[in-house]
Amino acid sequence: MSDEKPFQAAIESDSRKAPVRIAFVTRRTSPQVKAESDQYVMTWPEGIFRVLVVCEVLAIILVTMSLFCVAPLEGLADPMQTPNPAKAPWYFLGLQELLHYFPPVVGGVLIPTLVVLALVIIPYFNVNVEAEGLWLRNRGKRLRIFAAVVLALIVFLIVFEVWAVLAPTVLIAATMLFAAREANQAGRFRRWLVLRPLSFWIMTWFLASASLLTGIGTFFRGPGWSWVWPWKE
Repeated sequence: MSDEKPFQAAIESDSRKAPVRIAFVTRRTSPQVKAESDQYVMTWPEGIFRVLVVCEVLAIILVTMSLFCVAPLEGLADPMQTPNPAKAPWYFLGLQELLHYFPPVVGGVLIPTLVVLALVIIPYFNVNVEAEGLWLRNRGKRLRIFAAVVLALIVFLIVFEVWAVLAPTVLIAATMLFAAREANQAGRFRRWLVLRPLSFWIMTWFLASASLLTGIGTFFRGPGWSWVWPWKE
């Protein structure tokens, strides 16, 4: 009679009743699991610790700048003498610049409301989690949708004469078309453009438009919100 004990493996449908798992390891098989290092880190404590370090470094930089740089503060507000032009803080100058082109309801209410609603609604859609390139699939269909959206946006900006937003819109659209046309070419810069997802292009357009509007409101707006050159008094 052999001393070897027979092994029997049974399939149980109730995993809560029989949660045991058996692994058979032979002489030529290593029980060690080989896995590549993950590019993500845990939120606690690694992620929170990094955020705290960045906040501390930023606080030190701001405090150091305040010790050596004098803040450009003006005098006390005088209700009898309103400055001309009355400019908003720099982070609102882009919105104030939009009020110059659009009616107050559109520039001050409708556009900010649509932006906030987009930030609330977009996370509930099936977004491109893997950040797939915009022109990697269905290039013909996406080109048609892209052309219709960009053409409608350009016509809208021309009607209201919003040249400050029209310029970055045309530039970003031309770059996207260049990436779509050169999708099969082998160039480092071209491949980098092809791999950019839609969220990258939208965010780039938004940052370019906001930066240009803020710059115009800061340096090129004078009395009565008229256009002035910054090197002229």
